[in-house]
Amino acid sequence: MQNVHELTTPADEVPALHASGLCRRFRISRPWPARPLMLDAVDDVTLSLGRGKTLGIVGESGCGKSTLSRMLVGILAPSAGTLHVGGVNISQLHGERWREVMRDVQMVFQSPYTALNPRLKIGEIVREPLDIHEAHLPKKERAARVISMLERVGLNAVHASRYPYSLSGGQQQRVGIARALVRPARVVICDEPVSALDVSVQAQVVNLLRELQDDLRVSYVFVSHDLAVVANISHDIAVMYMGRVVESGTARDVLQAPRHPYTQALVDSASVPDPRVERARAPRVLTGDLPSPTDPPSGCRFRTRCWMARDICAQSTPALIHRSGAPQRVACHFA
Repeated sequence: MQNVHELTTPADEVPALHASGLCRRFRISRPWPARPLMLDAVDDVTLSLGRGKTLGIVGESGCGKSTLSRMLVGILAPSAGTLHVGGVNISQLHGERWREVMRDVQMVFQSPYTALNPRLKIGEIVREPLDIHEAHLPKKERAARVISMLERVGLNAVHASRYPYSLSGGQQQRVGIARALVRPARVVICDEPVSALDVSVQAQVVNLLRELQDDLRVSYVFVSHDLAVVANISHDIAVMYMGRVVESGTARDVLQAPRHPYTQALVDSASVPDPRVERARAPRVLTGDLPSPTDPPSGCRFRTRCWMARDICAQSTPALIHRSGAPQRVACHFA
């Protein structure tokens, strides 16, 4: 894993996005007379995203990454906690004021094809945010901004008159990116934006996102299960397991010196380009299955799969704090 970024956001700068104690609980109904089950998909998550920076959120399927991303963009309301966008607490906003702030938070979805309306032409899809939020602009100006944005993401005016089915997966995802950025956005939530694409196309899309970030100083929350992809674009990384953040810090600290056993296993699972190095490695491999989210283990939720687990791990939930002088925050009693 190369191209690890370092955090350079000034300490006194207001974050583009800040979440504190976010929780999302789902009630799962069961046939009578069984009682409903409660599922904590996101549990006490706190994170901060600097302006013009990328926060990578990584973890296995089912760890709560996508639920968290939908909370950050406003699709799901949190059960508890607060969310600030550009210093504004949106948890206290309603109606038009809420929409005014949250229009600066856009989303790029995992499946580009299902995220695009098949009945609309590409130009109409990209123009939609302008039609909703900047309808006062003349139609010619909106059309010109659409063409300009398409060219910026590597497409052109010819594509504006086409339908989504006529484009490749990579081109469709470029349309999704153009739609998210056609009007100035403060934050873009990228929910597994390259997982449905070929490896060569993945690199092109990641490079495009980085170029647009440099030009527009937009901030990204980049959600992925692929640690190698996250490493190539992220300044900070938060590792999630069963709804909780178990380690967070700069990409360099988390990837080059992981402290939590789960992070160590994820880093070890990433392939190494040099076959000689790959053969010489002794990676730590996770054993067992993910516990049931409706009946999580007591204390540390990772303890049932952890080679370092002791009695205290079942008795006490480790806090996400700096431990033993480590620069990153770790939720492990023995980190």
